Amino acid sequence: MKNYSPILYLFAFIFLLIKWFSDIIREATYEGHHTSYVQLGIYYGVILFIVSEIMFFFSFFWAFFHISLSPNIYIGMIWPPEYINLLDCYSLPLWNTIILLSSGVTVTYAHKACIAGARIVALDGLFWTILYGGIFTIIQGYEYCFTDYSINDGIFGSLFFILTGFHGLHVIIGTIFLTVCLWRLIEYHFTRQHHVGLEAAILYWHMVDAIWLFLFVCLYL
Repeated sequence: MKNYSPILYLFAFIFLLIKWFSDIIREATYEGHHTSYVQLGIYYGVILFIVSEIMFFFSFFWAFFHISLSPNIYIGMIWPPEYINLLDCYSLPLWNTIILLSSGVTVTYAHKACIAGARIVALDGLFWTILYGGIFTIIQGYEYCFTDYSINDGIFGSLFFILTGFHGLHVIIGTIFLTVCLWRLIEYHFTRQHHVGLEAAILYWHMVDAIWLFLFVCLYL
């Protein structure tokens, strides 16, 4: 079997993502296929997708609580293991939490403004949400550079980097989703009655916020 470069897979993913977004935009905005029933179906579909994502993280939280509440002899019967030097939860992690929760406020602000027909205010809220998401991702990457453990350092290292890494991936995806919504809002694709794409992005972003609160409490505090 041939070994293809990861860059090829990345470009393929980006291409499919662009095609998917373009098809949805064309069907909804230019062809008028997104009737109220279609919008309701999309809305329920997004909710089910979010539930599946919560179940995905639930499996890793299950592993975390399974080992942390009853640590076995292989890790010294103590949690976290003695060789793990935890990060100061009141430094970068706390700032990141404040930033991500602030993004939840601004995205809700944008949603309310869109419903009220205040387009400029909605643009402002979306812009700040995207900015907060980018700052969060940068700080998360900066934090990884200063951890004294890696994904290879036992069960704690594996769970820490899997949970925070997958959450970071969801933040990046959510930021892309909101960026597309910002562009669509600039192009007058959303109205007061028809903005199901924006609502889907906002629901996704709130899920990201809620999961981070659990991560912060369990992994940092």
